[in-house]
Amino acid sequence: MAEAVARRGRSLVHADPAEVTLQDALDALADPVRRSILRELADEPDFTRACGTFDLPVSKATASHHFAVLRASGLLEQVDRGPRRFNRLRRAEFDARFPGLLALVLAEDARPS
Repeated sequence: MAEAVARRGRSLVHADPAEVTLQDALDALADPVRRSILRELADEPDFTRACGTFDLPVSKATASHHFAVLRASGLLEQVDRGPRRFNRLRRAEFDARFPGLLALVLAEDARPS
């Protein structure tokens, strides 16, 4: 079991927000599930929220995909602690690359129009 967790942690790839294109950022932010993840993380201290604690309207596999897209776009950093994966919103790094973009997303009213 410990070996599997260690292998899983080594597989994490985090994009440098400075190297993310605007199109990649917009693609990541286009999905409402991903935007809801970011809004929830914005109110949490770094690395205190595990992936499994989000109440998402998708399967576990689809949720994993959404977290991977956020990681690949430089919006999210994750660390493995035991069997759980914890998240941090990379606000400062993303804001340095795309000033104001994340603020617009976080301010978005989550209710459907």
